[in-house]
Amino acid sequence: MSHGKKYFNALKKAPQKPVSIEEAVKFVKANPGAKFDETVDVYFRLGKELTKGDTAVRGTVKLPNGSGKTVKVAVFAGGDHAEEARKAGADYVGLADLIEKVTKEGWCDFDVAIATVEAMKEVRKCARVLGPRGLMPNPKTGTVTDDTATAVKEAKGGKVDFRMDKTGNVSVVAGKRSFDEKALVENIQKVVSAVQSAKPATVKGVFIKSMSISSTMGVGVPVIVAADAE
Repeated sequence: MSHGKKYFNALKKAPQKPVSIEEAVKFVKANPGAKFDETVDVYFRLGKELTKGDTAVRGTVKLPNGSGKTVKVAVFAGGDHAEEARKAGADYVGLADLIEKVTKEGWCDFDVAIATVEAMKEVRKCARVLGPRGLMPNPKTGTVTDDTATAVKEAKGGKVDFRMDKTGNVSVVAGKRSFDEKALVENIQKVVSAVQSAKPATVKGVFIKSMSISSTMGVGVPVIVAADAE
């Protein structure tokens, strides 16, 4: 990614050592990287041992002040569950028709996919398309459920999924740069707690090695990480 003058000017002023969440938010808000309302993300670098074996780190967090993002939700369901999802505001609802669209056309024009327990038997056919994009419904993130109405409302209302990549990094949306400082700080604190809670029981020692906050086109600001509980 090429950076412009704003980025390099901000880089000169950016903290070189980790600062508090509050200080990082102040800097991000005062130093936009673009003219549009950028998304603010929290980045975590986890311990190397997490990239070995089956120690996947994933979870969800309900942002108290929302994500500021318009979330498109697709629900794979039939009957009453489908109707409940429509009433709750789902953007796309269906079963065989949606599955065919995904498998044959590679359709993924949504941010969250939800499926009922029964529907998952068929939705597994979509794994090759949805899996690599992080869109496959999963019980661990609450997206495989028969309570489709609640799942749709939570997804629309600021529930954010996260998962570790192959190199031990986790990126989590925390809101928009236009949010006031208090709202962003509250959201980020929730994100940190959620990631810490996702630490596998088998992992010992330091879990979160480093953490930073940045806007979409902005400079990353290192943040103080609380010591892992023994």
